[in-house]
Amino acid sequence: MSTLKHITSTDNKHITSTDNKRITKADNKRSTNAEKQKRFRDKQKDKGKKQVRGYVTPQAMDCYEELSKKTKWTDSEMLSNALRITYAAYKCGQIKLLNEWLKDHEK
Repeated sequence: MSTLKHITSTDNKHITSTDNKRITKADNKRSTNAEKQKRFRDKQKDKGKKQVRGYVTPQAMDCYEELSKKTKWTDSEMLSNALRITYAAYKCGQIKLLNEWLKDHEK
């Protein structure tokens, strides 16, 4: 015979104390992951990094995949380098040339 207690919740479902432990462990794991993610974001902020998100076109995704395979850059490195290269092209007056090349090559 089992020694588990049955607990009746407010909606009259029976929950064993073992089920309660499982639920509590799952809740703890979720909060632990959220805490880890928050700590990671906070560390990145402390290092002066900023998270940027957005949606990309299928053409941009193809370019991303090709660059990723060739350079082995992480997502973060890819974005940082793309911004730096674009900025360099802007400062050198080459943005129009880059845009024309992308259009000509359907990228």
